[in-house]
Amino acid sequence: MNLLQRFLEFIKEENLFHRNDHLLLAVSGGVDSMVLCELCKQAGFNFMIAHCNFQLRGEESKRDEQFVHELASRHGVALVVKLFDTHQYMTENKVSLQVAARELRYAWFNNLLEGKGEEMATFVASPESTSASIINTPKYLLTAHHADDNIETMLMNFFKGTGISGLRGILPKQGNTLRPLLFAHKTAILDFCNENNLSYVEDSSNESDKYTRNFFRHQLLPAIQKVFPRVEENLAKNLIRFREIEKLYIQSVQLHKKKLLEAKGNEVHIPVLKLKKASPLESLTYEIIKDYGFSARQTGEVVDLLDSQSGKFVQSATHRIIKNRKWLVISPADTANSQTIIINGGDKKLVFEEGLLEFKELLVSESSLPTDNAIAYLDESEVVFPLLLRKRKQGDYFYPLGMQKKKKLSRFLSDQKLSLTAKEHVWLLEMNKKIIWVIGQRIDDRFKITGKTKKVLQVTFSPTDSK
Repeated sequence: MNLLQRFLEFIKEENLFHRNDHLLLAVSGGVDSMVLCELCKQAGFNFMIAHCNFQLRGEESKRDEQFVHELASRHGVALVVKLFDTHQYMTENKVSLQVAARELRYAWFNNLLEGKGEEMATFVASPESTSASIINTPKYLLTAHHADDNIETMLMNFFKGTGISGLRGILPKQGNTLRPLLFAHKTAILDFCNENNLSYVEDSSNESDKYTRNFFRHQLLPAIQKVFPRVEENLAKNLIRFREIEKLYIQSVQLHKKKLLEAKGNEVHIPVLKLKKASPLESLTYEIIKDYGFSARQTGEVVDLLDSQSGKFVQSATHRIIKNRKWLVISPADTANSQTIIINGGDKKLVFEEGLLEFKELLVSESSLPTDNAIAYLDESEVVFPLLLRKRKQGDYFYPLGMQKKKKLSRFLSDQKLSLTAKEHVWLLEMNKKIIWVIGQRIDDRFKITGKTKKVLQVTFSPTDSK
């Protein structure tokens, strides 16, 4: 079976795209991308070309860009080109050259796939076109990664340290990015190039072993081949096995998550005893926490929470995992600043981030008022507007209903056995620097209804979830 037939078969096997889909080919001008372009041309696919000029190799970079311009003209397809200031990006983002180039090109490719690339690129319309504006937005990006690239990626991941996803290497389809040459080794690509008399350009940086991938390609793999001559073939088969293993692994993880995770609003609760009995504990814990911004290095810290005292927590950039008695609670990190909302006497309803407050005057006796933490019954004669609605802060205190002595709010909330996440959602109703009501918990004793009360101010709290 020739390379074109195998190419078409692989696309079908992996269900990569349909014949009529509009494709964006990433073409550097090197042999791999030239073969990908030729295969798509011979297959009759509808495509355009994208070329990145990272401006790292002086005249050589300009040569490559001109070469791709000529290729697009020969094939009669549209070309889109982007010049990057790669060194500036490296400096500003403090990343390596390789990381900078990867982040720049994929960010640009994604913009093109979303139809946002016009303002960043120079379109060169095909000979049949009269204007770049008629170019359709491509549906998929095709890159020329092949089997040897995948082997190198797997080995680099292995030596850096990785999970199963790193061992299975590059996938043929990740979102809208497709790699239809992953089945082919470099030798097959070079043979196709020679058989079809394709010209291509050489990137001089590919010869430098200062880049990790080149070291693996030029030094490590050839050394291993001296001991294991079929190492590339064996590793390629391992990649297929690892892909299958990953599928089983994901299925198992999902079953564990279904048994362990309980969604409660914007929080996830995990029973400590059940998680402690799960095996393998560290791997499963990581698979749970990684979706909330936690790194593999924090896995041990989260496992330690299982035997810690209540109130201990581990935090990522976006979430916290808190030990709350018999539970681990995953919740969004509270990054909101303390807010203050002014409530005037004429206000009847007020919507805020935790829910709804409703104000109503009543002419009822104390004995007819039901007990409900979500409703505050206040002596209207003691309430002077405007009131303040705010989040709690350090040092807050009040006189809880039924007590003649003041109590720190932090102590009161702990006595109520509120979790740390619940405490972060506590709001207060305040008047003249006096807390009238810890909303949803307890009013201040100084504003309670007495035998002398003639009018009652009823304030009802309806949480967001119940609205």
